[in-house]
Amino acid sequence: MHCSFKFVSSLVYCLIFVVGAQAWSKEGHTMTCQIAQNLLEPEALHAVKNLIPEHLNGNLSALCVWPDQVRHWYKYRWSSPLHFIDSPDDSCSFDYNRDCHDSHGVKDMCVAGAIQNYTSQLGHYREGTSDRRYNMTEALLFLSHFMGDIHQPLHCGHTTDEGGNTIELRWFRHKSNLHHVWDREIILTAMKDYYDKDMNLLLQDIEGNFTDGIWSDDVSSWTDCTNLHDCVTKYASESINIACKWGYKGVEPGMTLSDEYFNTRLPFVMKRIAQGGVRLAMILNKVFNHGHAAMAAAT
Repeated sequence: MHCSFKFVSSLVYCLIFVVGAQAWSKEGHTMTCQIAQNLLEPEALHAVKNLIPEHLNGNLSALCVWPDQVRHWYKYRWSSPLHFIDSPDDSCSFDYNRDCHDSHGVKDMCVAGAIQNYTSQLGHYREGTSDRRYNMTEALLFLSHFMGDIHQPLHCGHTTDEGGNTIELRWFRHKSNLHHVWDREIILTAMKDYYDKDMNLLLQDIEGNFTDGIWSDDVSSWTDCTNLHDCVTKYASESINIACKWGYKGVEPGMTLSDEYFNTRLPFVMKRIAQGGVRLAMILNKVFNHGHAAMAAAT
């Protein structure tokens, strides 16, 4: 079932008029989705163009923040737990059966479960399913957004501090919290200090690093995915590992984070945006090129 234009147009209005909590910042999600759409194969690109408003001309990144902007609306309140994983404070690991649930213990209600669910829904795209449970445009936007979220290390952070949200501190000269530092502060500081506040210049550097730069030899391992459940477990495990070793390490409430923290953590932020985009493209190419049967084998 393809979404009506009336529905997808409403998504654009959401982007204009709603300001909500961010995951990766707007910039982080935009870059993740731009990386992905630049790597889409023709059939996948055609499907994406078909599922979003025509005037966007396949620009998926224009809608990648939408799930953040509606998560607190009554209609979409159910989606809020899907943006993150709360891992035990002392584990520094991710165990799907242990950790992927909401605050009421409902299984699969976490970002790893959401990626599997929406990938499965999109796998029916080529069948032209009339199943009203499936809204292909929403599935595309949720999947694209959640692939960004699972690669943001603090979205797989500790339970008691809500992924760093309750660790209040200062970022250089202004108040912030540890979660927001990883969501947006590092990105904005990098843009200001190194890229003349131009996100596109930062994006060019990130893409250059995996096309012919320092990560180019690693890309094939990023996209090695024969079983989606194992792959999302890997993505979440990578994030909590980075959160423990680089996010939380040396941080205390009330302290000031500045140059040393910024310079040593920026490479991780850039790489996670790259990995999220490359892996999102991999999934979308599999879904739209080969349909449900191929993705069922991968899940």
